Amino acid sequence: MRKLLNIVQSVLAAMFGVQSQHKRHQDFSNKYLFISFTLTSIVFVFLLVVGLIWLVGIITR
Repeated sequence: MRKLLNIVQSVLAAMFGVQSQHKRHQDFSNKYLFISFTLTSIVFVFLLVVGLIWLVGIITR
């Protein structure tokens, strides 16, 4: 559970552009973590796009 929270925190920090160089290097030093970060990032981007589509749909009614 703690590892999942670290992945989510790193993905959110990277999406907002506030992740440090040290943390980014640490996150991508392991091949298996890289896969986890990639999949988590895809899910977050998908949720962001769906959320924006939903928000625009509500506003333009």
